[in-house]
Amino acid sequence: MSITLVAGLGNPGRDYEKTRHNLGWVVLEALAKKLGLTWKASPQFEAEIARWDAGPGRTCYFAKPLTFMNDSGRALAALARFYKVPAASVIAVYDDLTIDLGLVKVSVTGSAGGHNGVASVLEHLGDGFVRYRLGIGPKEPPQMDLKDFVLGKFTPDQHISITSHLPHYLSGLDLLLSRGAETAMNQLNRRDPK
Repeated sequence: MSITLVAGLGNPGRDYEKTRHNLGWVVLEALAKKLGLTWKASPQFEAEIARWDAGPGRTCYFAKPLTFMNDSGRALAALARFYKVPAASVIAVYDDLTIDLGLVKVSVTGSAGGHNGVASVLEHLGDGFVRYRLGIGPKEPPQMDLKDFVLGKFTPDQHISITSHLPHYLSGLDLLLSRGAETAMNQLNRRDPK
């Protein structure tokens, strides 16, 4: 039986709901809704989990760590250990400042790039997990503090853009789940969704 663990990185609580840093949650919640899945609180993992039976012998667990972004790796590593999921079968869905808004990139190696949630996953889980990176860049204004930018809310125009790109985010994630990282990288990393 193959198990895949997909985690949307974000921050719990109403204050963070529509912030750039929670785009990973938004996309994973949208996919769970599309698939008709139900989220359940799992206090032992400090996460909310939804289970998807993706086909014969294939189970997918969606997770939203409730540990706050900077400690995402703790919840994710605990889930991976419990379900015996290797790092290569873990997908982290998160916002990326180095990618333009509306674009998606898939990668399987690399540094945290200044992203504290990814740094935490690297620390607790190790490298080799799949990164599903959702563009939130560029930072405007450029002199704005990084933390203020990622914890800021999308502007009305950006919110419209995110909504219009949601089908692209979901089809890309679906491609990654059904065909694997290599195919997803080949198709998504060079494609302009416009």
